[in-house]
Amino acid sequence: MYTQTEIIKDTTQLNSNGNEGELVINVGPQHPATHGVLHLVITLNGETIKKIEPHLGYIHRSIEKMCESLTYRQFIYVTSRMDYLSAHINNLACALCVEKGMQIEVPERAQVIRILMSELTRIASHELWVGAMAMDLGAFTPFFYTFREREVINDIMEQTCGARLTMNYMVPGGTMYDLHPDFQNRVKAFIIQFTSKVTELEDLIANNIIFQNRTKGVGVLSAEDAISYGCTGPVARGSGVSCDIRKIQPYSGYEKVSFEEVLEPAGDSYARYLIRIREMYQSISIIEQLIDNIPEGDFQAKTKAVLKLPKGEFYTRVETARGELGVYIVSEGGTTPYRIKFRSPGFSNLSALNHMVKGSKIGDLMATMGTLDLVIPDIDR
Repeated sequence: MYTQTEIIKDTTQLNSNGNEGELVINVGPQHPATHGVLHLVITLNGETIKKIEPHLGYIHRSIEKMCESLTYRQFIYVTSRMDYLSAHINNLACALCVEKGMQIEVPERAQVIRILMSELTRIASHELWVGAMAMDLGAFTPFFYTFREREVINDIMEQTCGARLTMNYMVPGGTMYDLHPDFQNRVKAFIIQFTSKVTELEDLIANNIIFQNRTKGVGVLSAEDAISYGCTGPVARGSGVSCDIRKIQPYSGYEKVSFEEVLEPAGDSYARYLIRIREMYQSISIIEQLIDNIPEGDFQAKTKAVLKLPKGEFYTRVETARGELGVYIVSEGGTTPYRIKFRSPGFSNLSALNHMVKGSKIGDLMATMGTLDLVIPDIDR
């Protein structure tokens, strides 16, 4: 019995070497099986995984090519449809790249607003992941608990930005709108609610012996292998790799706030779970430092209606909820990019899956794959 997977093909067949007794199954690409249209071709020997081959492209939309026909204001919001759980941070990465090319100085108020929105986005993303991860392993109740806090954040986003998921809020030079007058009060209320309720997750999940047995020592990824595969974000930090862009290459004023880069050396699925829980605490700390200290002034720098980047190559990177997102723009001096390339965290993190699960049991696959926190449109693009 394969836990929380949807099998669309189940055949015993000869492998490429002509050996009998191997089972090749297809997991996905239906959404409930793999958190998006990911297709895994898995070769089994009994219940032991011999090989996993991810088959991509089911939601490929040629986003990078589309961006070449969009202006430097328009292309930013296409990235909301990549990692849609980090839409604010994706948009920020693009805005930073345009600002770098045009040497736009962002007002201090806008920088603080950007950090607040980014950290609220990170918490909302991690909350969804915790609930979905627990459900993958058979625990349904935490899914409702995590959505309780996530919905509060979504309501705050909707009030300020007019949308709950793809907000389209970051613009070159700052933000599209100023904060809603009730923003600070609602964020403070959320902080109180979060800090009083987050311990419930620890009681339900972290301290649950079934969850611990399903995740401790499962899907181990060493620090050396995490670096070799180009893993970033909680996946790499769960292996003890220091890679938080907010720390090693601060942007948007992150150098002015105090927070810790959370690291866990074990490299297993339980460590990657702990990373995300503790990162939410750090995000709350950042928000608490800024929420009563939002500077007065403009929320957007004065820029031209039509933006033209000077001829050259420009690159920026930010820390999304899943890891490092890089934006690379080649400009010929016109109003649209000549070339654009996105370095998405999910693609590199997925590349390590076969190495992490080879030799383990099929029942451990969902724990390992779940802790990668894959958002498939971020991989396919």
